[in-house]
Amino acid sequence: MAAPTSASTSTGFWADARRHLVRYGGGFTPEIIDRAEGSFVFTEDGRRLLDFTSGQMSAILGHSHPEVVATVRRQIGSLDHLFSGMLSRPVVDLARRLADSLPAPLEKALLLTTGAESNEAAIRMAKLVTGKHEVVSFARSWHGMTQAAASATYSAGRKGYGPSAPGNFAIPAPNPYRPDFTHPDGSFDWRRQLDLGFDLVDAQSVGSLAACLVEPILSSGGVLEPPPGYFAALLEKCRERGMLLILDEAQTGLCRTGTWYAFERDGIVPDILTLSKTLGAGLPLAAVLTSAEIEQEAHDRGFLFFTTHVSDPLVAAVGCTVLDVLERDRLDERAAHLGGVLRRGLNGIADRHRVVGDVRGRGLLVGVELVDDEGTGEGSDELGAAVTRRCLELGLHMNIVQLPGMGGVFRVAPPLTATEDELALGLEILEQAVADTTARPR
Repeated sequence: MAAPTSASTSTGFWADARRHLVRYGGGFTPEIIDRAEGSFVFTEDGRRLLDFTSGQMSAILGHSHPEVVATVRRQIGSLDHLFSGMLSRPVVDLARRLADSLPAPLEKALLLTTGAESNEAAIRMAKLVTGKHEVVSFARSWHGMTQAAASATYSAGRKGYGPSAPGNFAIPAPNPYRPDFTHPDGSFDWRRQLDLGFDLVDAQSVGSLAACLVEPILSSGGVLEPPPGYFAALLEKCRERGMLLILDEAQTGLCRTGTWYAFERDGIVPDILTLSKTLGAGLPLAAVLTSAEIEQEAHDRGFLFFTTHVSDPLVAAVGCTVLDVLERDRLDERAAHLGGVLRRGLNGIADRHRVVGDVRGRGLLVGVELVDDEGTGEGSDELGAAVTRRCLELGLHMNIVQLPGMGGVFRVAPPLTATEDELALGLEILEQAVADTTARPR
């Protein structure tokens, strides 16, 4: 029998995908990905795509980093998975090293698999420790798709699934580019917005406020960065009500924003910190970090989060390797430097193309908000989709977040190992895509 041609195998692949895969959010990128290395993914038909999203915002060391590959090969051959009540050296080593990277009193770690799972555990712990059940989050938040995490997620996925967990409240997401409260000079009055948000929470609460779960930079919410001072004020709101502050640093943790943790900018320490995506650098690894006091109280009250892959040694060993590379190569400093290069390039594109309304973010997590080309500043979903398609045609993979009232916001999150030449290539392709799209009817 003759071997199938590339075209026929491609046709069969997409036929099988349509027939057998459950669609889980948006459409699939119309490429068959064969392999990935560094800042690039390679299609089955030989195309090279620059990956400006680090996979699912996770591969901070690039794809197939040689030291991660070596760790997986070594560890899989000796110790990969255990009964969840057993411990191994990689698990304890990673817990200790994470504690060493954090300010006091964060010193206790629970190692899990995904961001949703870590947020689920953090919420469960906060409810048990406080004896209360109500949770406050941002109105454009994304914390995961499992029950408690999804109940605290407001940017998407709420309609049609029935009641969420009782006692979940949303407060306005701070957006300096589109401020809903302003000072007389037009600048964003975030304090008045925060006060009103908690006034509304207090009006609805039954007196059982347990936790506030928020991201330091709202990534799926459009790469919104609350202004300096916001998180100190938010922490004070929590203290006034006996709530725990949980920070979800799935995308911002471990050097991406130019510091090891994004909350360092604000001079605060959360009660509970959750990590995921960046910790495994593309492999499924997550963590919950908290104080000895909170952990003791949770344990005394019978805290239960016994899952199949809690404390798995394989991914814990990978996490230790990720920390090795971050520390040795000083990738926090590299992210800060490359972030400056990226911002300058994007600001230049904004200066030359009025459809780029705003450039924001920190380090190597940057948002680019597209607006209509009529000069009104209104968002344009159609434009965002068209630029995304053109980028892919030209060899650049981009992720766009489309939210009501905001049109399209690109999340630009290349790996921390990217080179300046790779950033320059991505900027060149993005500008070409914007120019091509706005020069022809959509």
